[in-house]
Amino acid sequence: MLLLLWEYQVHPEQREEFESLYRPDGRWVELFRRSPGYVSTTLMRDLQDPNRFLVSDRWASVEAYEQLRTQHAADYQALDERGRRLYRAEREVGRFAFCD
Repeated sequence: MLLLLWEYQVHPEQREEFESLYRPDGRWVELFRRSPGYVSTTLMRDLQDPNRFLVSDRWASVEAYEQLRTQHAADYQALDERGRRLYRAEREVGRFAFCD
């Protein structure tokens, strides 16, 4: 199992659109669901800074995630470009494996 964790600093005026794009029923998840290896997405907002978000994506494996990115590269890139105008900073916190 793979967990990808991302941190975003969102432009205040773009917060609603950001949430719409990244939440569990948003466009990113629509794309991810094309892969049988996709598990879930969680969107979290910082309680002290309403413009700071964490997004976690769970995948069955690293290979499942990479395969989605390869097979749907154009759609992935289009969503990535759409999202970039919504935030001022993006950081991949890490790729994590679950401990048994």
